Amino acid sequence: MKPKKLLIILSLVIVVAASVYGYTLYRKIFAPNTSFDQKELYVYIPTNADFSQVTAIMSPLIQDMDRFKMVAEKKKYDRNVKPGKFLIKKGMSSNDIINSLRQNVHFDLTFNNQERLEDLAGRVSKQIEADSLSLLNAFRDKKFLADNGFTEDNVLSMFIPNSYEFFWNVSAEKFRDRMAKEYRKFWTPERIALAEKQNLTPLQVSALASIVHKETVKKDERPRVAGVYLNRLNSGMKLEADPTVIYAVKKNANDFSLVIKRVLNKDLLTNSPYNTYMYEGLPPGPIAMPDITALEAVLNPEQHDYIYFCASVTNFGYHEFAVTPAQHEANRRKYVAWISSQGIKR
Repeated sequence: MKPKKLLIILSLVIVVAASVYGYTLYRKIFAPNTSFDQKELYVYIPTNADFSQVTAIMSPLIQDMDRFKMVAEKKKYDRNVKPGKFLIKKGMSSNDIINSLRQNVHFDLTFNNQERLEDLAGRVSKQIEADSLSLLNAFRDKKFLADNGFTEDNVLSMFIPNSYEFFWNVSAEKFRDRMAKEYRKFWTPERIALAEKQNLTPLQVSALASIVHKETVKKDERPRVAGVYLNRLNSGMKLEADPTVIYAVKKNANDFSLVIKRVLNKDLLTNSPYNTYMYEGLPPGPIAMPDITALEAVLNPEQHDYIYFCASVTNFGYHEFAVTPAQHEANRRKYVAWISSQGIKR
């Protein structure tokens, strides 16, 4: 065979071999490589995870792990693992998967109506990587509290119920610091002026708002309830708020799972700074996490002369309001008769 012809054949062989290799490589990199049926799912890569941990996490989701590892090595992902929450879609190639594992997905973290820091830590820990103990320690850090003007009793005020954008792998300290920033953002000069108009500080607003929040679930009634308590404060009366007694009983018993639907006379004797039947003024901190409507109700209370209120037995969920003790006693008797007829003893 002539050298020229041999060269042509050899060249063709090389081209074919290169094409086959290129196609094979292309398939390894760009062919679908997932093994799950869902349209899409999220994977969570812990902080400080190495590539072996990633392969263990991804193994049930990957069709061909060798292909995945090869692409990870070529893209140098195996030496630069990113922690976080990542979206993986059905039919993704190894190349697509590696690209996705570099794009930490943020999400909306929510919380509301928590009674204690422990409850808040538990709620948040179900949504981010940090566990409840690390969150609780961050919330109670003495230096943080001192630097930001809080105490362990009132730091719950810092957490304004809302929806906040976070990355899953945010640390406990960074979560806490972000909440402090959101708290300062909430307390605008305008809101601080409204608080001062009621002779209250922002922390006192939170404490009173927590009582208002617990007293009524009806958002349209909260400004009226807030007005009652402000009338009592301004006239030198004790607040005498049943929700504070319930909180005091639970706190003294160290059992917040207690269900108390009826406040008894013996409960009013509970010795606690949270018992506003026993002690004048506001409690040391919020008895729960007030939502924004309760905070706004205290900042913008209804102006009236009501001093008393009692749960209504004709308009359930709302209350009957009174100016005089005699009016209130009539409303109270109706409520006591009704609750007794329901067999509610506690």
